[in-house]
Amino acid sequence: MGPGGIATIIAASSLAIIALAISYGVIRLTRTIDEITTTISMVNSPLKSVSNAGKSLENLIKKFTKGTESFFDENPMAMKAATAVVSAAKGKKKVKKKSKAKE
Repeated sequence: MGPGGIATIIAASSLAIIALAISYGVIRLTRTIDEITTTISMVNSPLKSVSNAGKSLENLIKKFTKGTESFFDENPMAMKAATAVVSAAKGKKKVKKKSKAKE
């Protein structure tokens, strides 16, 4: 075996080692990406349920608002009564503030 044959064996061995190192790196990288994907899925699932709860609450508030609006539109006396109650509540707060200022 001549010097060219030995050089060929060394070059082939070096290329095999480089190929193994690259394949090992790729395998480790895919496992890392899979783990990150799993972690992101675990983090996103509670966020999705919170988002769904927020949407449900928003829908409930819209339905309640529509119901109260239609009630007050159909009953003008109820609207006047509600206005009177709110005015009385605001007046009561002002009285409490004045009495605290006197002390």
